[in-house]
Amino acid sequence: MPQLNDKWMRIVGVPMLALTGQWMMYGYTNVPYPDDWRIPVFFILGAIIVWECNRWGIILSRRRYPGLAQTARRVLAQLLWFIVFAALIRISQTYLYHRIGLFPSEDYFLLKPYFFNTLVAVFGTVQVAAIFEGIYLYHRWKVTYTETLELKKSSLQSQLESLKMQINPHFLFNNLNSLSSLITSDAGQAELFLDELSSVYRYLLQQNNRDLCPLADELNFIKAYFHLLKTRHGNGIVLETNIDLKYMLYLMPPLTLQLLFENAIKLNVISANSPLIIRLYTQEGNLCVQNNLQPKKTLVHSNRIGLQNIIAKYKLIGQAPVVVRHTGEGFLVCIPLLAPSATLL
Repeated sequence: MPQLNDKWMRIVGVPMLALTGQWMMYGYTNVPYPDDWRIPVFFILGAIIVWECNRWGIILSRRRYPGLAQTARRVLAQLLWFIVFAALIRISQTYLYHRIGLFPSEDYFLLKPYFFNTLVAVFGTVQVAAIFEGIYLYHRWKVTYTETLELKKSSLQSQLESLKMQINPHFLFNNLNSLSSLITSDAGQAELFLDELSSVYRYLLQQNNRDLCPLADELNFIKAYFHLLKTRHGNGIVLETNIDLKYMLYLMPPLTLQLLFENAIKLNVISANSPLIIRLYTQEGNLCVQNNLQPKKTLVHSNRIGLQNIIAKYKLIGQAPVVVRHTGEGFLVCIPLLAPSATLL
């Protein structure tokens, strides 16, 4: 939230408004202007108190209603705050003027001085607050616009990664090789493999235009995807799952699990003697993916774009951060799951 940058307003603007308000009030009420040094001093002091009080109204309203969609509520809250507190301060101040003789009237409840003193305070505050609100709206719009562009960029990058995977000749070649071997050795397994391969590609095509999907969909996809991996690597890869059923309708960015599984396979040795173990489980509203570390001897270049995109997406949609832990024994990524009430795109 942008800070209320009113330094010069507090130093110069408030005293100027106080003297202007003083002139307006005496002019409209037709009260003779006393030759008394206390008049400008009290007016400036009162204006400072009014502004310091009302600036808190601006700050608190921004904290409670910070978004662009909440502008009407924020402005209404500010107006109510200005009217109530400016009125209380100015009425008390005007009464004090009567008590110390700055208004030559025995009627302490003469309407005109009270009304115009309060009106000037509220009117002046509203004008200044409108300027600060305009500046605030511009900053919020700028931030929202930038975040929208970043989110669109992240989504496009994810779609690109998905597209690369769809047309990746190695992925297709490896799976066709596995299918060819199964056709000659086990026709039933070959048919099942083909079904799972179709499910993988169908899901990849369906998710290009979605920002969120239910956890159940991701789990069904990763089940099909892992079947392909298991067919290729056999006992060299193991998947352990422990998913709490209450999270099945919770939402997450699509293809998240595929990206995390792909990173684990790309960077680690896979063999029957030293299997890559991937654990998939839910914990305190998070979906966690953990794998043991057995780095390949040959250096594999990886810029972890997929993981960076996942982190960026959660940051831009204002959710809890993605947890990434890299220890000597394992690599862990925990993805926050969004409540089902979130918008499903």
